[in-house]
Formats: sequence, structure tokens, C-alpha cells
Amino acid sequence: MLKQSLIENNSIKLHQKVENWEEAIKLGTDMLVASGAITPRYYDSIINMIKQMGPYIILSPGLAMPHARPEDGVNRTAFALVTLDTPVQFEGEEEPIKVLITLAGSDSNQHMQGIMEITQVLEDDDPNSETGVDLEKILQCQSAEDVYLIIDQALSN
Repeated sequence: MLKQSLIENNSIKLHQKVENWEEAIKLGTDMLVASGAITPRYYDSIINMIKQMGPYIILSPGLAMPHARPEDGVNRTAFALVTLDTPVQFEGEEEPIKVLITLAGSDSNQHMQGIMEITQVLEDDDPNSETGVDLEKILQCQSAEDVYLIIDQALSN
């Protein structure tokens, strides 16, 4: 589901430079708007929810998963992956964010399945890992093909 979505939506941008977290989120949502998976108001919903609730999208140090509700502009389930050369800071958070995986879930089942796949792909093999998440394997990717390989390896285990 994850890999297929990234391919179908042409939604991977690696080693990006942005000024702030709003721009970082916009990179992901813009790719999904361009593919028709979401409407532009999905971005606005994510930004408004973060401003109201704080950075609920942060899953672990360095990793955020921008998402809103299906009724906020999701046409079909889709993912976008953005890695940043210059990490962005969210207010009140110690660790800056380097990896953003935008999730547009068309319903709660798709949403949960997507989260489980992402967790599997980013799982840290190091038993002493403090977070259980290995972002380095994604951050080292130089191309979409590298990302697809990481996903294939993780989901075949």
C-alpha cells in the first residue's frame, strides 16, 4: 500500500530545504494535490489542527506524519514522503523533524493500515534503540528507487 501509493502519486521528495514546518508539510500535501488524492483544504486542516492542538503529528524524534480527517479533503488513500536537509522545529518540541510522511486516509481502516506499514518500514533493528525508529535508512536514500528498496526489504521480513 505504501510503496504503491508513493509510485502512483509520484510523491517522494528527498533532501529538501524549507524555512519552517508549514513549508515542510506543504511539500507533501502539494504532491498529493497534484495527483488528485487530496484537495488543497487538506493542508489547511492539518495546519489549523496543529495550531489548535500542538504538533500531534510527531510520531518519534525526527519523524512527523502530517494528517487530518478523511472528510477534510481526502479523495483516496495516499502517502507522500519528504526528507529535509535542514530539519524544522515545532513549537514546544525538543527534537527537530527531518522526515515527514504525509498520510491521507480515506477511512479509519486505511489510516491504521498505513500507520502500521510506516511503523514496519521504519522499525529499528537495534534492540538498544531508544525510539525503536531508524530514520537514517530513509535519510540516506538518494532516489525514489532507494526508498522503494527500503520498503520492500522491511515488508519482506
